[in-house]
Amino acid sequence: MAAVDTNATIQEKTTAEPVRPLANFPPSVWGDRFLSFTLDNSELEGYAKAMEAPKEELRRLIVDQTMDSNKKLSLIYSVHRLGLTYLFLQEIEAQLDKIFKEFNLQDYDEVDLYTTSINFQVFRHLGYKLPCDVFNKFKDNTSGAFKEDISTDVKGMLGLYESSQLRTRGESILDEASSFTETKLKSVVNNLEGNLAQQVLQSLRRPFHQGMPMVEARLYFSNYSEECATHECLLKLAKLHFSYLELQQKEELRIVSKWWKDMRFQETTPYIRDRVPEIYLWILGLYFEPRYSLARIIATKITLFLVVLDDTYDAYATIEEIRLLTDAINRWDMSAMEQIPEYIRPFYKILLDEYAELEKQLAIEGRAKSVIASKEAFQDIARGYLEEAEWTNSGYVASFPEYMKNGLITSAYNVISKSALVGMGDIVSENALAWYESHPKTLQASELISRLQDDVMTYQFERERGQSATGVDAYIKTYGVSEKEAIDELKIMIENAWKDINEGCLKPREVSMDLLAPILNLARMIDVVYRYDDGFTFPGKTMKEYITLLFVGSVSM
Repeated sequence: MAAVDTNATIQEKTTAEPVRPLANFPPSVWGDRFLSFTLDNSELEGYAKAMEAPKEELRRLIVDQTMDSNKKLSLIYSVHRLGLTYLFLQEIEAQLDKIFKEFNLQDYDEVDLYTTSINFQVFRHLGYKLPCDVFNKFKDNTSGAFKEDISTDVKGMLGLYESSQLRTRGESILDEASSFTETKLKSVVNNLEGNLAQQVLQSLRRPFHQGMPMVEARLYFSNYSEECATHECLLKLAKLHFSYLELQQKEELRIVSKWWKDMRFQETTPYIRDRVPEIYLWILGLYFEPRYSLARIIATKITLFLVVLDDTYDAYATIEEIRLLTDAINRWDMSAMEQIPEYIRPFYKILLDEYAELEKQLAIEGRAKSVIASKEAFQDIARGYLEEAEWTNSGYVASFPEYMKNGLITSAYNVISKSALVGMGDIVSENALAWYESHPKTLQASELISRLQDDVMTYQFERERGQSATGVDAYIKTYGVSEKEAIDELKIMIENAWKDINEGCLKPREVSMDLLAPILNLARMIDVVYRYDDGFTFPGKTMKEYITLLFVGSVSM
């Protein structure tokens, strides 16, 4: 009898489910909410048609030769803040070319801080390196500090604070401006009222330059009603444009939500984070223009694959299963199905099928190389995840350089940025892909932000779950510093990376802004998701607020 019991116990142990590193992620806060949307194409066409008249009126204003240059720049600033630049890009660049060529520092001698700041931002946002010397006159010649009397000009200080976010390396006056204005604005914000209070609060929470373009446009519309109402055509076009985009984007969100449900990932891999609206929002942050509709759908699907892969490696699979799955992804062949655990086979099949279909579709247009680049990035990240898993399994804490080499891969940046190119059309030429593959400085900077901003915000959660691979821990180990010192150093690295991105977006550029925009915007989305909390794993704050703003509420007409 005892022998039978022993055998039963041994049998039980051999067939028992392995110990898995489950994270118990919070469920989706949205459920099937976005599945029920029905697009009325006639309504969409109606908005497109209604936009034509105010668009033409605004175009005439932008090219108006009689308008004072400061007023012209102020108008272009509002157009840009409202997300309308792409509709008038040629006209705006022609105007800025002309005004920039005529730039004379002495012309700014009598210009107030607010106007100087607006002009500076317009030029920098659109790629023109207006010298930061325009702010010299606001400093005291004797002390070298900013004049105290400018602190009474709240709008001017707000403009200077926003301008300082566009600084490049070596622009010390803007480093000082950032610190000075942030301190002053924080000290007065509670005494402000109305729109100005909202403007300062929003900017202190997240400067425009670090925000998600679609959300920033909507917030500008709400908080800067006076500026938006300066020209009736601007106000009208902004409202119609928001309404058009909202319909198109709700339809895209419905499409990816239905695809996700049809693929049954929540049934086959129930341990993963269910974050379809959050991932769609993330991709929408890269490009919101109507022409990139297909690109958003493709990139959202691939990024959702990434979530399944990440959570499988991180929060479910054993080290043996991870090794087998990594090998299968490197082989990229249906015959590898037999070697991987049964629970992940549906995912593996869908992954290979979707990529095969994409490759087939784009081969017709002669653009299959972008799909191959995305697939190779996916294989790279699987190898990177395996390396992290091996470190955790052996209790190894990597050195900081070693961590960063692998961490830039596992940040998912490369997969998302390459996948963002797949549906973008003809602008993704062979030269554009070659530029990406050369790993330029702008791309490196954006990758670094993606890795370290995430680490700074998630290291405690990862540490509690026994993960050894975080940038914070690697930095502490390598340089023998305290946790606070490590975090401070990583934040300085992030700040310098922003300066490098700013430099890379200035003319003359290596590639068009169309290709640089997703790189800049991916860094912005990292800031949105991770500045204050791990807004992806626990999406109860910022991402929920943004999804509500864009897809649940409606533009007030």
